[in-house]
Amino acid sequence: MIQNQLDVKAKFMRGFSDKTRLQILDCIKDKEKTVSQIIEEIQGNQSNISQHLTCLKGCGIIVGRQEGKYVYYSLRNEQIKQFLSIMEDVFMQVEEEVAACDKNDQMDCCSNK
Repeated sequence: MIQNQLDVKAKFMRGFSDKTRLQILDCIKDKEKTVSQIIEEIQGNQSNISQHLTCLKGCGIIVGRQEGKYVYYSLRNEQIKQFLSIMEDVFMQVEEEVAACDKNDQMDCCSNK
């Protein structure tokens, strides 16, 4: 049971481990947006953004709300917004170490082995 919980936690955290997904989360952290609005704001392409939105939704990080022909995406809840804020605070404290760590650029550092 504990190993399964760790697998699920790792899957959840992978939702935050991509530059495009982080851009999407930053884009919708204060206001829900449509795919078109997200694409325009982060200068992505529809197929790529849609795949990342599906990942974020599957990880339980965002939700989609249908209104007519549009789907509006937003963070799941206030706790996710707080989590992102805490991540940003922690990142500001460790940014220099992370930037200097050459292991982060290698597959063996943080891979899913």
